[in-house]
Order: sequence, then C-alpha cells, then structure tokens
Amino acid sequence: MARLNVNPTRMEMTRLKKQLKTATRGHKMLKDKLDELMKQFLEIVKENKKLRQEAEKSLEAAYKSFIIARAVMSEEYMGEALMMPKQKVVVDVSKKNIMSVNVPVFDFKAADSRSDIYPYGFAFTSGELDTAMESFSAAMEPLLRLAESEKTAQLLAQEIEKTRRRVNALENVMIPNYQETIKFIAQKLEENDRATTTRLMKVKDMIAKKAIEERRRQDEAVG
Repeated sequence: MARLNVNPTRMEMTRLKKQLKTATRGHKMLKDKLDELMKQFLEIVKENKKLRQEAEKSLEAAYKSFIIARAVMSEEYMGEALMMPKQKVVVDVSKKNIMSVNVPVFDFKAADSRSDIYPYGFAFTSGELDTAMESFSAAMEPLLRLAESEKTAQLLAQEIEKTRRRVNALENVMIPNYQETIKFIAQKLEENDRATTTRLMKVKDMIAKKAIEERRRQDEAVG
C-alpha cells in the first residue's frame, strides 16, 4: 500500500473520492464477472470430460477394428479401398458470446445416408474395415464438439486470469492507495485547519490586547 503523490487539497480529495467510488464499483462488477466466468468454466470442463470419454471410446473401437482389418486384408487392397473418401463433411464455424468472450461454435454437417461413409465396394474388404469406418464416422462429431469445448475452456481460462489480475490490482493496490491518500489528505487538512484556528486566535488576542491598550491610553489622556 503506497500513498499517491498529490497535493493535499480539498479539491484533490474530492477527485480521489470520486475515483475511489468508481474503482470500488468496478471491483464489484469484475468480481461478479469473475464468479460467473468460473461457473461457466466449470460447466465447460464437465462437458469436456464427457465429450472426451465419448470420443476416446469411438476412436478406441475404430483403431481396434482397423488393426484387425489390416491384419486380414492386403496392404494393396487396403490402400485402394481408402484412397478416395466418399462422404462429404462440412463444418461451419461461428461464434457466440460468453461473458464478453467470443468462443467458437462448430456446426457439423454430413450426408444422411449411412452407406455413404464407405468409399469402396464390399467384395474385397473385411467386415472389420466397415466397423472401423463406422466408428471413425461416429467419432467425428464428438471430436469436433471436444475441439469446440476445449477452445472455449482455453479462452475462458485466459479471460478468468485477466479478470483475476484486474480484481487483484483494484483490491490490493488501487483501492488501498486511494484510501491511504484520502486519509493522508484529510489529516493534512485537519492540521491546516488547526493551524489556521490557532493563528486566528492569536490574531484575535493581539487585536484585543491592542484595543485594551488603546482604551487605557485614552482613559489616561482624559484623566
């Protein structure tokens, strides 16, 4: 806590009181924002965990089937079967606002027909490859949702850290500095008021003594 380098005047104290009021109001608003950001962040983290488990489950099934397919199929047939993907996938990226933070929104679109995921005929391929393709296709949407969730969590975490620094700066530096400076100015003004009162009393005593002395001389001259 440090005192600001300002002139100890009433005008300066009035100005600092207004700034203190503004800083206090801003601190409350940022604190409320921080609490809401933390609430949103925890909800995103919970959703992120669920999406990760779903994506990992689909990918695990896909890789198991794919490994079996590679074992029972020749490398030549495998390469030819997967050379030209057939299904078209479109991802539209937009944004939404969460507590002044723009986070991404992925809109996943794919062909409705389930058979469209197979870019090959079934004569020279194994059932395990079909299962792998189905599992990879099923993993696509949770993977995109996971990417969306993780990016959202990252952006919210950055905003939380930035907001926390601002809250701490106001709470531990700016507001105490304003309070300390206002207290210092108030003490200085009180000292000045006491000094002024003392000087006025001395002047009043001097005037009173001078008046008494003048009257005494007048009385002596009359007598």
